[in-house]
Amino acid sequence: MKFPRASGVLLHPTSLPSGFGIGDLGPSAMRFVDRLADARQTYWQVLPLGPTGYGDSPYQCFSAFAGNTNLISPDLLLGDGLIDEDDLEGFPALPENEVDFGAVIESKDRLLRTAYRNFAGSDDISLKGNFELFIRESASWLDEYALYRAIKKEQGGKAWLKWDEPLRTRREEALNAVRADLSDEILAQKFFQFIFFRQWHRLKAYASGKRVKIVGDIPIFVALDSADVWTNPGQFKLREDLSPEVVSGVPPDYFSKTGQLWGNPIYDWDRMRADGFLWWAERFRSALKMVDIVRIDHFRGFAASWEVPGDDETAENGEWVKVPGRELFRRLEIEFGDLPVMAEDLGVITGDVEALRDEFGFPGMRILQYAFGGGADNPHLPFNYPKNCVVYTGTHDNETAVGWFKGLKARGTPKKKKELAKVRERCLKYLNSDGKDIHRDLIRACFASVADTAIVPLQDVLGLGNEARMNTPATESGNWKWRFREGDLTDEIVEWLGEITELYGRAP
Repeated sequence: MKFPRASGVLLHPTSLPSGFGIGDLGPSAMRFVDRLADARQTYWQVLPLGPTGYGDSPYQCFSAFAGNTNLISPDLLLGDGLIDEDDLEGFPALPENEVDFGAVIESKDRLLRTAYRNFAGSDDISLKGNFELFIRESASWLDEYALYRAIKKEQGGKAWLKWDEPLRTRREEALNAVRADLSDEILAQKFFQFIFFRQWHRLKAYASGKRVKIVGDIPIFVALDSADVWTNPGQFKLREDLSPEVVSGVPPDYFSKTGQLWGNPIYDWDRMRADGFLWWAERFRSALKMVDIVRIDHFRGFAASWEVPGDDETAENGEWVKVPGRELFRRLEIEFGDLPVMAEDLGVITGDVEALRDEFGFPGMRILQYAFGGGADNPHLPFNYPKNCVVYTGTHDNETAVGWFKGLKARGTPKKKKELAKVRERCLKYLNSDGKDIHRDLIRACFASVADTAIVPLQDVLGLGNEARMNTPATESGNWKWRFREGDLTDEIVEWLGEITELYGRAP
């Protein structure tokens, strides 16, 4: 798909301000859309919106279809009459500048269950009719997801591989029994999803009215402990005991000397090809109802995936295995037409990955932080960009622009410090910068480039250091927590962002 010359901001909804310990889909999200519109931005890019599990990563979700109910807005619940002011009085005081996920999950769950009880006892015919319609329209994934979450709650949160054998292997008599025993919890889980999607679509419609498009994110893989794998084990390379035969990761690289062991099960692509990639068609259909544009994370995995033996503790012993990505995307084109896809093509990129990306016209990514090492042939230098690409100062996996720049003269061996000093010098010369407002100089370079699309993390718009970093790859804790506060995105910042958007021809 051809994208117009435009720009946007990367911010996950968890990072929005709110009085409830985590960003949500309510008033603060709509105010953020207003600020994007004021700054003449076209895109709001978010991370995956699914229900997060251990580690709180949006890239390890309990479902590829369900929504993260921690994003549900108590303010909108109040406005819909599903809770009252008294229900909010018991909500604990939580940090404003970061997410305490444990406290948020407990408090939001308690509030949502209050909303469910109030809903069950209400006589709101319209709301109940909409709920029944949602259940029917979402049945392809909702029934099994709600069952999975109900069993998981009854099992004390245990992963499905640790459930008793009849439930783990989905024996019909066992499933029928729990459907009866846990019927109220199953209905509650469906209600929570109904509320999430009700609020999300309200927000998306508001953004559309402001001419702001949502860029969503599809991780190529799904979590092992997910409704997707439990419900569709035949679609994955699993052993007879349903443990993964091979798992996902990437080989040793800049981020990790032993590679990154993600641990997701690998698709059985032969079986997927045989059924016409039905699961993927459903996944794209669901995504395109939620967002305007899909960013595919780890796009290179559609050419070949790094398969690591399931019992290994590092990703070092993996191997590249071919994937029928061309057949998959041809199938999706037949179903959905010209695909509104952006491809995350970072990492070990080979000719087959580039050929797959270019055959379908998907724009790849360039990261300005990577531009100043090496020589003039560095593909991340703006004068080497093709028009059909998306340039970022950095992504959710990088340091912030300010944190990165400060680090160029503060770490490593003498040899490493010398190398970083060269990167710093080249960066300043290239940008014609004194380094005082390095975040703005980097943003300006992105916006001035020939890349059709420029997207900048809000942390860089605000000029924040690494205290605002979203994620550090190959670490298991301390990530995804950052939030900004009301007032951080000032009128001066919005005006400046709007000015350079106009100046470099990216305004809608």
